Amino acid sequence: MKPTKRLRWWIVWTLFFSTVINYVDRQTLSNLAPVITKEFHMTNTEYGLVVSSFQIAYAVMWLVGGVLLDLIGTRLGLTIAMIWWSLASMLPSLAHSVRFLALSRFLLGIGEGFNWPGASKTVAEWFPAKERGLAVGIFDSGSSVGGALAAVMIPWLAIIFGWRAAFLMAGCLGFVWLALWLSLYRPMESHPRLTAEERQLIESGRETAAASTRHGVARYLHLLTQRNVWGIVLGRSLTDPIWWFYIFWLPKYLSDTHGFSLKQIAAFTWLPFVASDLGNFTGGLASGFLIRRGVHTVRARKAVCVASCVPILAGIPAALAGSPYWALALICVATWGYAAWSTMGLTFPSDLFPRDVVASVTGLSGLGAAGLSAVSTLAVGWMVDRFSYLPAFVAAGTMPLLATLIVLVLIRAPQKSL
Repeated sequence: MKPTKRLRWWIVWTLFFSTVINYVDRQTLSNLAPVITKEFHMTNTEYGLVVSSFQIAYAVMWLVGGVLLDLIGTRLGLTIAMIWWSLASMLPSLAHSVRFLALSRFLLGIGEGFNWPGASKTVAEWFPAKERGLAVGIFDSGSSVGGALAAVMIPWLAIIFGWRAAFLMAGCLGFVWLALWLSLYRPMESHPRLTAEERQLIESGRETAAASTRHGVARYLHLLTQRNVWGIVLGRSLTDPIWWFYIFWLPKYLSDTHGFSLKQIAAFTWLPFVASDLGNFTGGLASGFLIRRGVHTVRARKAVCVASCVPILAGIPAALAGSPYWALALICVATWGYAAWSTMGLTFPSDLFPRDVVASVTGLSGLGAAGLSAVSTLAVGWMVDRFSYLPAFVAAGTMPLLATLIVLVLIRAPQKSL
C-alpha cells in the first residue's frame, strides 16, 4: 500500500466519527423524550429508569470492554461493538412498553461502552505525549458534534417520518462507518501505510510508564492498588454525571420548565453541544501549549482541570434564570468547562500507564463514572417528580470541585513499572 502522511490524524478523525455516531444513537431517546414519555404515559422516575438501564450496561462494558480490547485488539473490538450498538439503536422502533424500551437501551449500552476505551487505547498507541491532549479532544469532541447533530436531526425526522423511523435511520449510520474503519485502521507495529518518519516521531515522543511486568489477572488486580488509577476513577466518577444530566435531561427540562415544543428543542438544544466541542479543543490545546513550554505533562493536565471548574459553576444560576435563553447560555458555559475537564480525564490513562493496560484503566474509570451517573439519573427523576430541577443543577456545578481536589492529591507522574 502507498504510505499515508500524518496517518495518525486520519485515524483519530475516524474515531471522531465513531463518537459522533455513538452520540446520535444515544441522544435519539432524549431528544424524543417529550413525545415518547407522553405516548407511554411515563413519569420522570420511569424515564430515569429507562435512561439508567443504558447507563448500567454502559458502565459495566467500559470495564469489560476495556479488558477485551486489550486482549483482542482495537480493530476487531470496535468492529464488533459498532455492529452491536447500531442494531440495538434500531430496537426502540419496535417498542410498545416501557420495559421493552428499557431493554433496548440496555443492549445499546453494551455496545457503546467499547468506544472510549478503544479510542483512548488508540491514542496511546499512535500519538506522542505532546499531541495526546489534542488527539483526545478531537475524538471526544465527536460527542458534542453527535449530540448537536442529533438535537437538530432527530426531532425533524420524527416530525416528518415519525419517532420510530427516527430510531431506524440513526442506527444505519454505524454500517457506513465500518467501511471506513476497516479500510484505514491497523495496529501501528504492522500498518503498511505508516511512514518511517511518522513511526519515529510517535516512538520518540512517548512519556508513559514502562511495559507491564505482571501478566494475566495479577496485572489487573495490581492496577487496583495504584493511586493514579483511583485518582482517574474518582475524578471521572464525580464529573461525568454532569454530562449525563445535561444530555439526557436538557430537552425534557426545557419542555417541562419552559414549555419548549419539539421544533424548539431542535432549534436550540444543539447549542450546549457546540460549546462542549469548543471545550474539548480548549482543554487539549491548552495542555499541549503548556507541555511545549516545558511544563510537565501531568502538571499541565491538572492546571486545565483547575481552570475548568470556574465555567462549570455557571450551571447553578442557569436553574434560576427566568428566561430559557439565559438558561441555555449559562448551560453552554458549563458544558464548555466540563468538556475541557473531561478531555484531561480521558488523557490521564495514556499519560500515566503503559499501552497494554490503557484501555483497562480507561474502562475502570468508565465503570465508576457511568455507574455513579446511573445512580444520579435515578436521583434526578425522583427529585424532579417531588421537588424541582434545582438540586440537580447545584450538584452538577459543585461536584467537579471535589473531583479536581482528588486529582490534585492522588495523581502523580508515571511509575517505572507495573
